[in-house]
This record gives sequence, structure tokens and C-alpha cells, in this order.
Amino acid sequence: MLGGFDLRCSGERVTLPPSAERVIAYLALHDGPATRPNVAGTLWLDVPEDRAMANLRSALWRLRRPGVPLVHAIGDHLELAPEVIVDLHEVSAMARSLLDGAMLAGNAELERLAGGGELLGDWYEDWVLVEREHFRQIRLQALERTAFELAASGRFGRAAESALAAVATEPLRESAHRALIWVHLAQGNHSEAVRQYCIYRRLMHEELGVEPSIQMEELIGIIPTEVINRTMATLTRA
Repeated sequence: MLGGFDLRCSGERVTLPPSAERVIAYLALHDGPATRPNVAGTLWLDVPEDRAMANLRSALWRLRRPGVPLVHAIGDHLELAPEVIVDLHEVSAMARSLLDGAMLAGNAELERLAGGGELLGDWYEDWVLVEREHFRQIRLQALERTAFELAASGRFGRAAESALAAVATEPLRESAHRALIWVHLAQGNHSEAVRQYCIYRRLMHEELGVEPSIQMEELIGIIPTEVINRTMATLTRA
């Protein structure tokens, strides 16, 4: 689901028709079992109800692959088989644990969080867009918090990696830039902090025509004025 739809069984890719992929994706994004009319009505909005139900039956038939349980049908309800592992669920649960302070990010967790990719980035149905934004926000918040925590424990390289992943995901998100600037300041790299501030300030001016917030100005204000002026002058000449 993250970085695009991909279904694998024992390491081998399972190829499905688009209609079957959409059923799997919908059930993966749905909280709990979904009724057949709900699935059919959501996935086939532009056709009559009887045709939508027929399309769903056809897709479910294609999902009955020998030895690969994918969907459980219980009466009028459908849900993913418990054997199906969804990367979105794993990364979302990890992000929530990080936000709740229930765990600290190790290298493996940071790799998954930073490199997870966008949720079904080339799908544009409304039911996908809502969940994509939900996951994006959770991931960004977790990356920013992780950056602060890693920097506080002296793991500055990983902290910067986490903050940079947040910046790359949303270049105009000020809190992501603040996290990266804070990491630079915690490591004593004032010139890097000023450089990142200048990058963000230029982006905001060019893209939105606004100035950084008071919180950003207060953060950068702890750096001696002469360091800020000297770094800005160097960047301007470059």
C-alpha cells in the first residue's frame, strides 16, 4: 500500500486485475468488516447497484486463488483474511507508538518510517485520498517527534535523517523545518541552522508570499546575530 499497490505471497508477486486490487485496498483501509453493498457502492459509483454488485462478485471470484487466502466472506460482510499483512497497518501502528512515547525509534523503525512512501500515490478515489492524508499527518508528526528524541539522545545523524524525511514529504511544513533546525542547533551547527532557515524563508516567500512564524523566528533568534549575518551573506554570494 505504501509506495504503490503490491501483493506478494512467499516473496513472489501476485498479479491481480485492477478491480480485485481495489477490493483488497478498500478492505485494507476499512476499519473492520465491510458490507458488500458498501464495498460495491464505493468502488463502482458510476454504475447501477445491480451492476456494481455483479462487479464485486466478479472481483471476489478472481481473488479465490488456491493457497492464497485473501478475503473472508462472512454472510454479507467482507474483510481481509488474517494472514494478510498490510504495511500501512504496521507503519501506522509504529508511528502511533512513537507519538505516544510507547517506544523509541531504532534504526529499523526509522528506516520504515522515513522510507515508507505515499499511500497509493497514483490512486485518486475519494476513499483513498482521505486515508492518504490521515497517514501523511501521522507519519509527519512521528518523524518530527523522532527527530527531537534522537537529537536529545545524541544520535544527531539519525535525528537529521528523520527531520529531512519530514521536510522532503512536505517542503512547506514549518514544523518539519523547525525540527531540522533544532537538530542542527543541538549539535552546535549554527551555520547549518541558519542555512536551513534561509532555505525555508525563501520557499515561503516564493511559494506563499508569507514570512516564517514567530516560533521560527524565536528558534533562530538564539543564534548570535553576527553568525546569522555572516552565514546569510555567504549564502547570498553563493
